[in-house]
Amino acid sequence: MKRFSSISIALASFLCAVTANAGTRPHYGGTLHVTMQAAPQSFEPSASDSAGFRSLSQLVFETLVKLDDRGRPQPWLASSWQNEPGNQRWRFQLRSGVILSDGTPLDSGTVAASLRASNPHWKVFAMGELVMIEADAANANLVTELSLPRNSIVRKNNGAVTGTGPYVVTKWDGASKHMTLGANDQYWGGRPFLDSIEVEFGKNYRDQVMQLDLGKTDVAEITPEAIRPAQSGDRIVLTSQPEELMTLAFSRDAASNDERRLRSALAQSINTAALNNVIFQGGGEPTGALLPNWLSGYAFLFPTGGDIAAARRNVPRQEGALTLGYDPTDALARIIADRVVLNAHDAGILLQSSTSSATDIRLLRLELPSLDPQLALQELARQLQLPAPAFSNSSVAANYSAENSVLQTRRAIPLLHLRTAVATRPNVHGLAVRPDGTWNLSNVWLSAETP
Repeated sequence: MKRFSSISIALASFLCAVTANAGTRPHYGGTLHVTMQAAPQSFEPSASDSAGFRSLSQLVFETLVKLDDRGRPQPWLASSWQNEPGNQRWRFQLRSGVILSDGTPLDSGTVAASLRASNPHWKVFAMGELVMIEADAANANLVTELSLPRNSIVRKNNGAVTGTGPYVVTKWDGASKHMTLGANDQYWGGRPFLDSIEVEFGKNYRDQVMQLDLGKTDVAEITPEAIRPAQSGDRIVLTSQPEELMTLAFSRDAASNDERRLRSALAQSINTAALNNVIFQGGGEPTGALLPNWLSGYAFLFPTGGDIAAARRNVPRQEGALTLGYDPTDALARIIADRVVLNAHDAGILLQSSTSSATDIRLLRLELPSLDPQLALQELARQLQLPAPAFSNSSVAANYSAENSVLQTRRAIPLLHLRTAVATRPNVHGLAVRPDGTWNLSNVWLSAETP
């Protein structure tokens, strides 16, 4: 009898193990519900810079090259590439078997036309299964530049935009801010697990979390200051590295040495540690650099603010008050602007906040454009209208020298690098947040909800 009982127990344990494994094994089917704050007017690769929108765009539109989490270029729609001496002319071999979402094969003509549209300063030629790109100058970073969303391969036909990704847009309603993505059965990388993804745009963060807790959405964005509170309850919270840059940007170059001294004093006066700890609840890192330290390896060499005594010693005589503009739709922007103004006044600097579009300084938040340090610095400098960084080579020392030269113009005062985060329900599997804040949704699958 004991032997029979032992066998029964062993069999029951085996069956439970099999059932548990079956419940956690990826399977096909289901609809993922996603909410986000961005409310783009169209669904094209460059319609929004938000991490969430870029994540959705990558499901529909793909690039010739994709960067891994360490910023290294990997073959994607291009299977290989080679450059000619001088780094001005490049050839890309297209991956075979790629089909656009409208059912037509991807050819070099479509790729060349797409890249010409997004890069009018390039000469792009279709050559059978090859695409040749001739830049207007030597460009050692051209391969990594092809990973940017604006270089996604798209075909436009009578207003319709098609791509090559694992999902296709089956419904887009800009008025109701709703979109449906359907699985692409012909995807060259294999059909995704989900049948569809339903997206609601234009949802503020509070409403997103409420919908998540009520079971009306599966994925919700979490603001940096809400990461800690969100980790309580029946939620799974995934965070990126500190990547979103919060910075002050000046509208013009400093016209005199006194202006340069004033800008340096303003940078010294701002208590970035207090901004991070009090307002953002530790959701970021204070910085004096454009690139985060985990990406560059040298950001710690740039001083952060919070030295009122030094700021007071450096403040020159001012002719009039500076104006600081901010986005009135950003809930925290006014609070941050007011703190910056208060710090400046403590140092003897005349500064006042304003919602006007024409101000001396703007408070900006910029997503990390790339996981490649040089490309990220180039793109941030472009967005901030700073001088283009000049790199002598690909070393960390060369990158530091280039960023230091850009910051020495005193056109920008970096404040913080903030984390991007999402919260999901327990039945969502396979979702990951990359270091740059984008979400890897391509391998997501759903399990049955536990009662």
